[in-house]
Amino acid sequence: MNDALPANAGAAAGPDLQREAPSDEPCAPATADAVAGGKGLEKRLLRQVGQAIGDYSMIADGDRIMVCLSGGKDSHGLLDLLLKLRQRAPVRFDLIAVNLDQKQPGFPAHVLPEYLARLGVPFHIETKDTYSVVKRLIPEGATACSLCSRLRRGILYRVATELGATRIALGHHRDDLLATFFLNLFYGGRIKAMSPKLVSDDGRHVVIRPLVYAREADLARYAQLRAFPIIPCDLCGSQDDLKRREMARMLVQWERDHPGRVKTIFGALSRVDPTHLMDTHLFDFAGLHPTGEAQPGGDVAFDEPPCSDPTEVVRFDSDQD
Repeated sequence: MNDALPANAGAAAGPDLQREAPSDEPCAPATADAVAGGKGLEKRLLRQVGQAIGDYSMIADGDRIMVCLSGGKDSHGLLDLLLKLRQRAPVRFDLIAVNLDQKQPGFPAHVLPEYLARLGVPFHIETKDTYSVVKRLIPEGATACSLCSRLRRGILYRVATELGATRIALGHHRDDLLATFFLNLFYGGRIKAMSPKLVSDDGRHVVIRPLVYAREADLARYAQLRAFPIIPCDLCGSQDDLKRREMARMLVQWERDHPGRVKTIFGALSRVDPTHLMDTHLFDFAGLHPTGEAQPGGDVAFDEPPCSDPTEVVRFDSDQD
């Protein structure tokens, strides 16, 4: 059986964009009133995760999903929401949480095993001293994220093979995707973001991002309500000049000055018209010739660009309940 989880799976589950600063303390437990008020937030996140899974056929019956758990709010939220969706999903899938202990100084190695054991979630802790490698190869003050990411990726691919995982789930959210889009646009000269689903570099695994419709601010609030044991990253968290943080601040300011702009931009990423861009690999401009037949919506060369209703360009559910 290969039935994918439908887009409304999250709905069946019931009821400022700035990147969080690293913290040495876990999220404090929420008050009873806050927990009660968070039911709508949980419902929205479940709906968005379920819709993303359905839209991109991320999960099929019988999948074994390796959830990469860093200890940050996003990966904690991903595991928690997938556990809830699994209880009522129309397809059967297994979850295994995997944490890569990179031997960062002061890393509380006991926190995640104890937490996962309490949850009753199968898990695997992979220990590899990538911290020393990064510190040796990257000059002081330079960005370590790229090398750290490559090392971590290769290890996780190997672990996924050893565990027999059919999917690798990552905790990237909507704001990660948009920040990546603008990083590539401003500094890489490319129109490129993060894919919600892709084949891994080694060609052997399918990587999924079920949080792609979720806002970072919602995930931060959810982590606080759920009192996840947050573990900060001491490698990239200390580099205040990261371009990704610059993009995050830009998105925050845009949303503050023009509410709804960020949501509209995100919706535009799923409504791409290659004929009105300039990439000859996406559209055969050289082979373009008149056919003698009218092309629906084709000739807009002399028209003013329309101002679309933002609600018409967004495919996912509303951010608000």
